[in-house]
Amino acid sequence: MRLNKGSIIEKMKNQNIKTQTELAEKIDISKSQLSFMFSDEYEPLKKNVIKLADVLKVSPNDIILDEEDQMPINSDFNRYDYKLDEFIDVSNVRKNKDYNVFETFAGAGGLALGLESAGLSTYGAVEIDKNAAETLRINRPKWKVIENDIEFIADNLDEFIDEEIDILSGGYPCQTFSYAGKRNGFADTRGTLFYPYSKILSKLKPKAFIAENVRGLVNHDDGKTLEVMLKVFIKEGYEVYWNILNSWNYDVAQKRERIVIIGIREDLVKEQKYPFRFPLAQVYKPVLKDVLKDVPKSKVTAYSDKKREVMKLVPPGGCWVDLPEQIAKDYMGKSWYSGGGKRGMARRISWDEPCLTLTTSPSQKQTERCHPDETRPFSIREYARIQSFPDEWEFSGGVGAQYRQIGNAVPVNLAKYIGKSLVHYLNQFN
Repeated sequence: MRLNKGSIIEKMKNQNIKTQTELAEKIDISKSQLSFMFSDEYEPLKKNVIKLADVLKVSPNDIILDEEDQMPINSDFNRYDYKLDEFIDVSNVRKNKDYNVFETFAGAGGLALGLESAGLSTYGAVEIDKNAAETLRINRPKWKVIENDIEFIADNLDEFIDEEIDILSGGYPCQTFSYAGKRNGFADTRGTLFYPYSKILSKLKPKAFIAENVRGLVNHDDGKTLEVMLKVFIKEGYEVYWNILNSWNYDVAQKRERIVIIGIREDLVKEQKYPFRFPLAQVYKPVLKDVLKDVPKSKVTAYSDKKREVMKLVPPGGCWVDLPEQIAKDYMGKSWYSGGGKRGMARRISWDEPCLTLTTSPSQKQTERCHPDETRPFSIREYARIQSFPDEWEFSGGVGAQYRQIGNAVPVNLAKYIGKSLVHYLNQFN
């Protein structure tokens, strides 16, 4: 069954209904849900079609396409319709009741620790990497750390959860979906790690969810990947919002941008006194000298002798453009001939600027992050400080595993402000 959008628009005019928002209100559903009904990707719920027909004062058959008319067409679903550019200062927000969180893809705990700082309680944390899981156990012995495959957990959720969950959180990897045709293609999320996340969401039906990812998700696969995710979330009964948040705006000495997707269960949206808004950027923006004072001694990976000699020539705040031309050519190799813009190569950070995005390895050639004064990468504890982890947060595994955990983490302070925005929203219901 597919809806005849042209007929519906005509009938709206007859009833003096000017916008889809007004129509959604009259049939007691969200605008997102109405947009989903108009998409040819999914079957609309019969009860909603009947309600729609009642509001338009027509028979349901008058707004349903005949079978032969149900040709695949391009969906008018646009991911930018769900980008929320509304913000609120949450600096002083405090919870007025306890809210619990079930976290997937927990890693070293950056997101969970930040949410804890916002007043949320971690009920469970799923992480398959043994070193990251051990990091969680060492630092939070009372957390239920589930070191297992996410797909197994999604299929056997009752074995791991025995109470109502308020918030589902996690940062699943950005992967391309397979497409089997316009009508049912995006349902093929199986084989990606988004699938078990959405399956857990469907089973738990929490009040809200947090999904974070790399900024590149916005345009990944020409935007189809994000649009698939948003459609699945809407189908599960959530009002969805997303935006790109720069960690530097949230007490993190790092220019690290992430897409944050927030979902609010539709029954709450209908009862809300005020809507969800993202956290307002803070006035204070820390730079490297603000966060690397008196850093505890820790292990650090070393440069090769050849690389060290090159990096000695780069001033704080500089990169390969500050090198003598022949040395730059030899160091950059083929990248030299690809033009400008690669300012991450041979990059030494200044004390008076935020760090560029930390990666999972501190000395990758394309994304160099050299210490301002000493010719070396940042140490483990410096890496952790830049990601806003507290000094007492220990990391398990070898040096490489520790760098990887920290580089993959959500900055703790960014997560704290995201959590405060959700606490501010949920507080209205208590």
